[in-house]
Amino acid sequence: MRLVVKVAGALLDDAAAMETLARQVAQLAHQGNEILVVHGGGKIFTATLKRMGIESKFINGLRVTDRETRDVAVMVLGGLLNKRLARAISAEGQPAVGLCASDARCFVAEPMSHNEISGGLGFVGYLTGVNLGLLESFWKAGIVPVAACMGLGSDGELYNINADHMAAACAEYIHADRLIYLTDVAGVLDGSKVLKVVSTGDAEDLIRQNKVSGGMILKLEACKRALSAGVAEVRIVGGSVPKGLLGAANGARFPGTRVTSEFPVSPVGVGQ
Repeated sequence: MRLVVKVAGALLDDAAAMETLARQVAQLAHQGNEILVVHGGGKIFTATLKRMGIESKFINGLRVTDRETRDVAVMVLGGLLNKRLARAISAEGQPAVGLCASDARCFVAEPMSHNEISGGLGFVGYLTGVNLGLLESFWKAGIVPVAACMGLGSDGELYNINADHMAAACAEYIHADRLIYLTDVAGVLDGSKVLKVVSTGDAEDLIRQNKVSGGMILKLEACKRALSAGVAEVRIVGGSVPKGLLGAANGARFPGTRVTSEFPVSPVGVGQ
C-alpha cells in the first residue's frame, strides 16, 4: 500500500510522541508499505519567529511569509524538524531521509494568489508537482522519505506550503492508496465527541455551523481535494493515541475519523 502520513508539528515537540510515531512508521515500512511522511511545524516555527523578534500574521489560516520569515521556515521546517523526524524513524531500525524542496527538485510549487495578486501572501505557495521517480527510488531502496512542507518555485525561490494542503496534493501526485493525518486532537470533534465518519457534505455543515475551526478547517478542505483526486481513503487520528497510526493504516476500525466523499445520510453530529 502507498501511504501519505502527515504529522502535525505539535507532535514533533513531544519526544515521547515522536518516538511512538516513528516506531509505527518503521513497522508499517517493514510490512512493505511505501510511505511518504509530510510534516508541519507551525507552533515551533511561530515560537522561533517570536524569539527572533519577527511578528506572525495570518490570512485565512495561512501565514504571510516575507523573505525573512521564509528563511526561518527553511531553517526550522527544512532543517531542525525535518532532520529530527528522519532521525527518530531511522533510530527505530527503518532508514529515513529528510527532504526539502530544493533536494533534486523533489517538490515544486507556484506562489499562491491573494486578492487576485500572485504572491500576495509573500513566499506562500501551493504544490504543483512531485519528483515521483526520486521517491520511488527511495522506496525501492527501503528508505522512508520525510518531507518538509515547502516547494521550489520556477523562479528558484523556496515557498512555504500549508502542510495539510501539501499532504493532500502529495497523495494525489503519488497516487496514494491512503492519506492519514496525525493530529494533536483525537479526530474531527463535535463538542467533545469524536465523529467516526464525516462526509465532505458533513464537513461543509460543520464549518458553516462553527463546530470546527482553525487548522481543522484546512484539514477538511485538504481531505476534500484528496478524495476528489481519487485517493481512496482519508483518515484523521490523534497522534498520541496508542497505535493510532497502525490502526488507521491497517484497520477498518480505528480511533479517529474517516472522511468520505459521500454526502451524509444522517444529521451532522451523529457518529457512524
